[in-house]
Amino acid sequence: MTRKELIENIWRKKSFLCVGLDTDIKKIPQHLLAEEDPIFAFNKAIIDATAPYCIAYKPNLAFYEAHGVKGIVAFEKTVKYIKENYPDQFIIADAKRGDIGNTSKMYAQTFFGEYDVDALTIAPYMGEDSVTPFIQGYDGKWVILLALTSNKGSLDFQTTPLLSSPEGEGTKRERLFEKVLRKSQEWVEKSSLRGGSEGVLMYVVGATRGEMFNDIRKIAPNHFLLVPGIGAQGGSLEEVCKYGMTEDCGLIVNSSRAIIYASNGEDFAERAGEEAKKVQEQMSKELKKS
Repeated sequence: MTRKELIENIWRKKSFLCVGLDTDIKKIPQHLLAEEDPIFAFNKAIIDATAPYCIAYKPNLAFYEAHGVKGIVAFEKTVKYIKENYPDQFIIADAKRGDIGNTSKMYAQTFFGEYDVDALTIAPYMGEDSVTPFIQGYDGKWVILLALTSNKGSLDFQTTPLLSSPEGEGTKRERLFEKVLRKSQEWVEKSSLRGGSEGVLMYVVGATRGEMFNDIRKIAPNHFLLVPGIGAQGGSLEEVCKYGMTEDCGLIVNSSRAIIYASNGEDFAERAGEEAKKVQEQMSKELKKS
């Protein structure tokens, strides 16, 4: 999916909601356990109920790989179902891959070639040769780099000041997440890809980071940000939009547990749809402000 298509979907649906398919078999309604493939049965119902209100789905690979071959089959069936029935949805594989060049090349082939998802989350901390295999040779595919995540432990490394600025000159020392933003854009520009880095790179920025979106936007003013952390993690949608929204929206805001586990009864899909609609209505109001 191109940047233009993504933006058009956002404004047409008045939504920038991504529904996270973190499907935990221990949390899905008990009656689904009688199904041949409970995970897919749950996902299918959630997708059908929420599709009118979102523009993206994000299956988290950990919840599928934990079940071995059966889990991977459920993931494949989920991706295929979305592509066949809701082709305007942006599909993000949340796998957080990233390794030496040859290994990354195989990961890229897996997710972009075999599964044909639109985007993949990538850990950038092994540097350029671990990221560029995902960027080169896959038109219309997106790399979503971890920048400033929503978990508490992210502060252990991601906000660490670096020694890239001379001391004693009154300049603010660059933090690690800022280095990731700047350096990754250089990698794409060197590749001379059409549309530049704004057409192939997105960044993960947690909704709990508030005013730090200002610092993100100084370096990545027009890039799309994948924002987890609203809902169950307590992030504020209004605050995310205040500091992070651009003229093109520039945001894909993810909600997982608050939507997909709104009910554990037989009305689980209906309740999920209701929760997704509430978020979409809030998003519509925010888009009107921009």
